[in-house]
Amino acid sequence: MKTVLITGCSSGFGLEIARYFLARDWHVVATMRTPRADVLPPSDRLRVLALDVTDPESIRQAVEAAGPIDVLVNNAGFGAASPAELVPIATVREIFETNTIGTIALTQAVLPQFRQRRVGVVVNVTSSVTLKALPLITAYRASKAAVNAFTESMALELEPFGVRARLVLPGRAPATRFFENARAHMHGLDHEAYAGIVKQVFAGLEDASSPVTQAQDVAEAVWRAATDPSSPMRIPAGADAEAWAAEVR
Repeated sequence: MKTVLITGCSSGFGLEIARYFLARDWHVVATMRTPRADVLPPSDRLRVLALDVTDPESIRQAVEAAGPIDVLVNNAGFGAASPAELVPIATVREIFETNTIGTIALTQAVLPQFRQRRVGVVVNVTSSVTLKALPLITAYRASKAAVNAFTESMALELEPFGVRARLVLPGRAPATRFFENARAHMHGLDHEAYAGIVKQVFAGLEDASSPVTQAQDVAEAVWRAATDPSSPMRIPAGADAEAWAAEVR
């Protein structure tokens, strides 16, 4: 029976990915900054571990506790809406530390076992906004685009060892979740110079008629990336992500 380690499992996409693999009889190592086993169904195939991807010692301890795994899913991350001129550099660093450097650091910690066993899959969850320029998410988009580039180059290095790397690109999550996750990191949205574009962007986020990506869409895409060797490098997740991907082909 195979084992998957997933980051960012306390809510949203990560939580649904963990549920999806559990339902298909995998062993699941669900990691969170603050472990909460109650968010997942009880199972003797489930372990919940503490993991802060920005902390090297936390990464070391989690990888050691997890033991051998077959699939790593780097899902932990967050976004922030701010005009590029006004986003604090401290926030930019925080975004990159979690979304980009955290992904790279955890991947580096897991790759030796994959390479030595000549088997394994790394699935990095980024975003469909890397396919299409949008305002107010400059730092977030850049952090996820960096992971795309990292993953695509890494895949070439790992191929001789029988190890695969794939990208899952979700579309827009429901507006309520976006606001909850990003609110603490938003800056400059009340600046009069950007009032017009802020109004336009947030009206689009709140438009109930626009397609959004559900957590189930992402879980299905991650499953495909993890289990189907013929899957493409970039797998869009959600109707909106699929539409954007079609536009850039």
